[in-house]
Amino acid sequence: MAHPGVDQDEYRRLSDLLAVGLAVVSTRQGPHDLLVTVDSYLDISYDPPTMGLALYGLSRAAEAVEEAGHCCLSLLAEDQQALADRFGTPGAPLQGMLAGIEAGRTADGDAILPGALAHFALRIEQGVDAATHRLLIGPVVEMGQGGGGAEAGPAIRFAGEKRELRP
Repeated sequence: MAHPGVDQDEYRRLSDLLAVGLAVVSTRQGPHDLLVTVDSYLDISYDPPTMGLALYGLSRAAEAVEEAGHCCLSLLAEDQQALADRFGTPGAPLQGMLAGIEAGRTADGDAILPGALAHFALRIEQGVDAATHRLLIGPVVEMGQGGGGAEAGPAIRFAGEKRELRP
């Protein structure tokens, strides 16, 4: 429940002024890949390498990641906005999510999106309820840099819209 002095609509408007990188979280649900676009993830610690991500608590993605106990976070490059849209559509069918995409795989079998800036495979060790979301936290067990690397720009969202960084 919101604090009485904070208007939720105004909070949404102002929090949209955060420039955030777009990423895709992937995991397996039985024989199927489940992927979802996220913009709420965090590098928590370098020692040991630990990350966290926030997923809507009632979503099948949050349930699947927690049930699997692992996931892969692929940081999207600026030319991957279409993937952010593809995997950010609520209620997308579970079957065929990777149709037409030559994805790599982590040791746990989670999809690594080709062309992503980098990927981080996580083992989920902790889940915390926070308002309507579930914060999932765990060590990085595998990682890699994508083809574009640091030279490519990130896919970002600012003021509720997809944007590009200006040189």
